[in-house]
Amino acid sequence: MAGEKIDATQMLRKLVAFDTTSRNSNLDLIDFVRGYLDGHGVKSELVFDHGGAKANLYATLGPREAGGIVLSGHTDVVPVDDQDWETDPWTLTERHNRLYGRGSCDMKGFVACSLALVPELLERGLKEPVHLAFSYDEEVGCLGVHSLIAHIIEHHPKPRLCLVGEPTMMGVVDTHKGIRSYVTTVTGLEAHSSQTQIGVNAVMVAAELINFLGQMGEDLKAQGDATGRFTPPYTTLSVGTIEGGTAVNIIPRHCRFAWEYRSLPGTDAEAPIRRFEDHVTRRVLPALEEKAPGIAAITTVPRSVTPALKPDPGSLAETLAKALAGSNETQAVSYATEAGIFQVHGIPTVVCGPGDILQAHRPNEFVSIEQLEACTTFLRRLADRVCVA
Repeated sequence: MAGEKIDATQMLRKLVAFDTTSRNSNLDLIDFVRGYLDGHGVKSELVFDHGGAKANLYATLGPREAGGIVLSGHTDVVPVDDQDWETDPWTLTERHNRLYGRGSCDMKGFVACSLALVPELLERGLKEPVHLAFSYDEEVGCLGVHSLIAHIIEHHPKPRLCLVGEPTMMGVVDTHKGIRSYVTTVTGLEAHSSQTQIGVNAVMVAAELINFLGQMGEDLKAQGDATGRFTPPYTTLSVGTIEGGTAVNIIPRHCRFAWEYRSLPGTDAEAPIRRFEDHVTRRVLPALEEKAPGIAAITTVPRSVTPALKPDPGSLAETLAKALAGSNETQAVSYATEAGIFQVHGIPTVVCGPGDILQAHRPNEFVSIEQLEACTTFLRRLADRVCVA
């Protein structure tokens, strides 16, 4: 693969062919990217997960010095299970100037554009480093990027800014909501369903807690969004899955449900979980413990924490991205990205990438060729600023 030059569409075709659904390993894709970079004389570093089945990749183009610009993207995609696709989701298919395939929009399109530009950046010569940071498990809570950023800070000079290439139709996003997700497990006491007076029905307790979360969601909605920038204009709360019970004639001992809230930047991100835990401790648990002492329990464990991206007017990242995009405007989005995590570590960050988020996670996901070309133009403008020639 030495010296191979691949345009953005060809690169995207190769990346989409790897089934990197978050439940799977991403190592085949990472090995391909590593081989491609190595063919151009660019060494890369891998930061593995605990089991060694997944890895982040970090590579630096140009001088090994402080500063530099991070181009950040995730390698995993959401499942295609139970979705009605008109094409093979793992084969990039062009139709009417659209490129269909899982991850084409979210967000292998940006990764493809970044990789396709590597030979040009190297040929022109870099006076400032450009870093490629590709992570795993973003789709299940931005899990991989934490260890990647920790590795960067421990072993490398701190980058001066970061551009996260999530789909924004190449608009500059300076703020997004944060996500906190949890799994709550209720342990009750099983009994014959005719003897409800001696059992503790875990499913019904869970239903009561979910109803409380619903009320919390309404309260958060009423608080609104003082900035007026978000859609919907409030912190949202949602329960995603619930499972419990074994048979209709057995009072269920266990029930668990997963839930999340997406908080507005600048608000107290701990407030909803504190309110929920207080309700459990003060109102729900005492009655359960009285009926089944030492047995009944309610536990809530965090699943993921993704901080909000806060507006940072005039930051290095915002100023550069607006210039590259040819825009004086910034946008707010309600989905979360890795950007907030880079920002928490003191790296100015914005989000800007090809594709429409409305196409993400859906059957027949696509990115338009026009958007890939716009991203390539954006990155070439970046090259004009960081390259010698």
